[in-house]
Amino acid sequence: MISRQKIDFIRGLARKKERGMAGCFVAEGEKLVFDLLRTTLNLREIYCTQEGLSSIQSKRLKAEAIPVSEKEMERISAFKNPSSILALFEIPTYQEVELPSFEDLNLVLDGLQDPGNLGTIIRLADWFGIGQIFCSENCVDNYNPKCIQSTMGAIARVRVHYLDLTELLKEAVGQNIAIYGTYMDGENLYKTELSSQALIVLGSEGKGISPELEGYLTKKISIPSYPAGHRELESLNVAVSAAIICAEFRRRMNLEGV
Repeated sequence: MISRQKIDFIRGLARKKERGMAGCFVAEGEKLVFDLLRTTLNLREIYCTQEGLSSIQSKRLKAEAIPVSEKEMERISAFKNPSSILALFEIPTYQEVELPSFEDLNLVLDGLQDPGNLGTIIRLADWFGIGQIFCSENCVDNYNPKCIQSTMGAIARVRVHYLDLTELLKEAVGQNIAIYGTYMDGENLYKTELSSQALIVLGSEGKGISPELEGYLTKKISIPSYPAGHRELESLNVAVSAAIICAEFRRRMNLEGV
């Protein structure tokens, strides 16, 4: 039986402050937890209903699970429809890094607020072989439960850093790294010369890229609507935009043999 104190502790991890103090985050669902168990992330605790225990045994995973009832799982879960498995993993310490030397492509996220969007972008970064994402300090936390669910395990392979983006872009300019910013009125993505070593800056869902970052951009780019000049929507979802832009960068690099 799980104690009330432990229930309160796990439920508290839905909040950023509590995650920071505890140094761990919650992952829920068989597929997500099993994927994370196969990574370098350190497992702290794993809770399973009878169904979850059976799944662990069938997959021969070396994880000592704490059995809980379905009612107890409902109490510790952050979701309306709890799964049979919930695990606590330690937050990696690579969050605290110095400004890097940039290689290949890197994503820069300015003020994203939706955890689902951030999680999806982390997942697509993993798909396109982008190992680092740099977030402004006011971005949603990447260990938010909804973000973790959206990453589908990519959270263990993509490093997400929170820092002052002004300093980051200054460093990139000093290293002669191309910096592309997404705008509705930017140059057509498909007609723009793209660098294989670059930062791609995406703005927040409501406000776009901050004015203080604009001066550091090498080029403003946009995704054209079709047919040309016909546009009913105000903008594309930021995660959708990131996917289209990353795909085009990778396509060009493949054509150029990079």
